[in-house]
Amino acid sequence: RGRLVESGGGSVQSGGSTRLSCVASYEYDVSRYCLAWFREGPGKEREGVAGVDFDGSPTYADSVKGRFTISQDNSKNTMYLEMNSLKPEDTAMYYCAAAPRYTRCSELFRNRKREYKTWGQGTQVTVSS
Repeated sequence: RGRLVESGGGSVQSGGSTRLSCVASYEYDVSRYCLAWFREGPGKEREGVAGVDFDGSPTYADSVKGRFTISQDNSKNTMYLEMNSLKPEDTAMYYCAAAPRYTRCSELFRNRKREYKTWGQGTQVTVSS
């Protein structure tokens, strides 16, 4: 069965940086699926962080614009999230998710987040002040 596997994260001081990776198995080939990052902070609902299209076009939540950078290596079926200028409010479990690509990934990420139905196990990012 196909899956998504996240790695990276850990404990970081405020203002610091870290990088997350998500490797998608071949069942979730990025030519047919849109990948995105979501997070769930303590006591908060899960929210979209960033999505990426096959051509590398990114879409970001307002809260991370200018600080986070999403990218994708299509040849490796792998997505990344470079996280800079981290804040304590970025503390969360970060999840990789996949949605079937039936429209532009930016459209899915902005308006159809429910289409992301395949999830990784998550990786924790903790930012201390």
